[in-house]
Amino acid sequence: MDLKENLFAMQDLAYREFICPLVPTVPPERIIGIRTPLLRKLAKEVKKSPEIKQFLQRLPHRYYEEDCLQAFLIEQIRDYSDCIEALNAFLPYVDNWAVCDSMSPKVLGKHRQELLQEIVLWLKSTHTYTIRFGIKMLMTWYLDDAFAPEYPQMVSSVISEEYYVNMMIAWYFATALAKQYEAVLPFLQENRLSKWVHNKTIQKAVESYRITSEQKAYLRTLRRK
Repeated sequence: MDLKENLFAMQDLAYREFICPLVPTVPPERIIGIRTPLLRKLAKEVKKSPEIKQFLQRLPHRYYEEDCLQAFLIEQIRDYSDCIEALNAFLPYVDNWAVCDSMSPKVLGKHRQELLQEIVLWLKSTHTYTIRFGIKMLMTWYLDDAFAPEYPQMVSSVISEEYYVNMMIAWYFATALAKQYEAVLPFLQENRLSKWVHNKTIQKAVESYRITSEQKAYLRTLRRK
């Protein structure tokens, strides 16, 4: 099996033109142009192939789609410790929001107490997409029955100049407003977030169908000038 041959056999040049501007942190020469459903299908087909272990360890990859494939293979790991090991090996090489956000291994949701220890470390990273992934995990697994007030506090404590970190913080708080409105509202009322994140959070929240008209009207009054 030659993975690169498989990948280039699925190349869609029109899709490549579409995807290049969406991931501006990835040089165009690193993008083959393959639709995500095809990559997910390939990941399922090759996950048990002998060559895959070597592929997962051969970092960094040359092509964006190889990173996508790595993310989709990691998602399928069923052992928690193996999954964390694979994530920690891969995250330092993630260089765009799309690969970062595509990873949401289900096994992590079954080990939330242990996962928190990893999230704390990810949030302390200096690497943009490791931080973004940590915030995404708090948004994915800790805004419903596992919610606790210290989790939004953890996110608000992340101070960064990076656009892709701040956008994820805003996304987190907009989602938190939809799920834990009363608990999260003080972060806006008391100006605990940077001005940009504060206003972006409100923008995303008022665009959400999960927030009531009354809540949206009040949130608009909290915009900072």
